[in-house]
Amino acid sequence: MDELASILEQIKKYNKIIIHRHQRPDPDAIGSQVGLAEILKASFPYKQVYVVGKHIPGFDWIGTMDEIEGDAYDDSLVIVTDTANAPRIDDRRFNNGDELIKIDHHPNDEPYGDLMWVRDDASSCSEMIYEFYEHFKKELTLPKKAAHALYAGIVGDTGRFLYPATTPNTMRIAGELMAAGADASAICQREDTITLPLARLSAYVYENMTLLESGAAYVILTNEILKRYGLTEAGTSAVVPLPGKIQGVKAWAIFVQQEDGHYRIRLRSKGPFINELAKKHQGGGHPLASGAKARDEQEIKAVVSQLDELAANA
Repeated sequence: MDELASILEQIKKYNKIIIHRHQRPDPDAIGSQVGLAEILKASFPYKQVYVVGKHIPGFDWIGTMDEIEGDAYDDSLVIVTDTANAPRIDDRRFNNGDELIKIDHHPNDEPYGDLMWVRDDASSCSEMIYEFYEHFKKELTLPKKAAHALYAGIVGDTGRFLYPATTPNTMRIAGELMAAGADASAICQREDTITLPLARLSAYVYENMTLLESGAAYVILTNEILKRYGLTEAGTSAVVPLPGKIQGVKAWAIFVQQEDGHYRIRLRSKGPFINELAKKHQGGGHPLASGAKARDEQEIKAVVSQLDELAANA
């Protein structure tokens, strides 16, 4: 693959490599970022390899971020993983390097960078990072820390292999990562564990979710609700899959209010594609997993109406 050869060529060219990912990271964002970094550190021990972005204590078990000065970007290669568009890249210094590479598994609706490798049929960006390693297996090394991070990323983006993006290739790679040292049981248990406040919020979601006749479902989490359970918006990701566990639910939206009053929308589906709906509301993503925004209650009603129509026609 020409893209992979070009990426390895750039990696070999630079002695400083800085890896970014998206804001509000999930396990795949951290896993692909850290996994790639650990592969490069093990393969090229003389190079300086950094991972940057906001420190998220809840993901320290996958890997921690580096704090670097601005001059670290001089004569550097920057790689961004798992990020569909430039505005979502964490740490705005990503454009300060000499070259910029995008590695991603979301639809390439907003291209950026000097070099791109995008595969929207991959289960996760972590799966792609393993494929990059595998393609150049004779030249690259996969340490246990990388296997751990990449397995965590795949588990996160496949919902522990529940989602349709899981393919035979995904399962093969998961097996290879286990053979390389990833503790599958420990990682799955870690990603399945929630705090007591999240457990109580989960109960609230089930109690207050609206299920329409079409199979569309939704719930609204206001700042008042989050405060009641001692949570911030960033801590609500664990409740996103919950409506999908209910028989009869085809597609769902979770509206989470932000500090400035607008709502972040997490859209998920078991069948009808919802990414075009997301694009109508300042968002986008995968056909069955997308994100968007709503300014106010009026826009919430519009999103619910459109989701209802999609589910009814599915």
